[in-house]
Amino acid sequence: MKIKVAVLTISDSCAEGDRADVSGQTIIDMLPEETFDVCEKKIVADDHDKIVKVLKNCSGEQGIDVVLTTGGTGLGPRDVTPEATAFVCERMAPGFSEILRIEGFKKTPKAILSRGVAGVRKNSLVINLPGSPKAVQESLEIILDVIPHAVKMMRGGGH
Repeated sequence: MKIKVAVLTISDSCAEGDRADVSGQTIIDMLPEETFDVCEKKIVADDHDKIVKVLKNCSGEQGIDVVLTTGGTGLGPRDVTPEATAFVCERMAPGFSEILRIEGFKKTPKAILSRGVAGVRKNSLVINLPGSPKAVQESLEIILDVIPHAVKMMRGGGH
């Protein structure tokens, strides 16, 4: 059974059409088709309520297993993706964000500025990835092999 994925790009400039969504496409390009089925791809402005609405819709009503977000995790005044994610999640999964910052720091000290989080809402795992295409690629390479096991556990499988 394939893992159903939603990819959400959180970006004012992408939502307004001023910039191409390279990071969201990077995520899609990295997901092996034999394991993952991208069912949803959306661009959302950096707005807490809009992000919450889309996260709730993807994690629950649509049967999405994994929601991967990109963008809105920094220290900018409109970077609210972690807050919106924490608001909708019922249980947090801090290991994802911890390892992304630890491994990211090995490549650039700026990785500590990422505030991304991960958690579970209903039967969906939500993981915040950074906004830059390079950081998205490096981050997804770190966690990609763990995601199928996480989904199996959420479905009631063992450790």
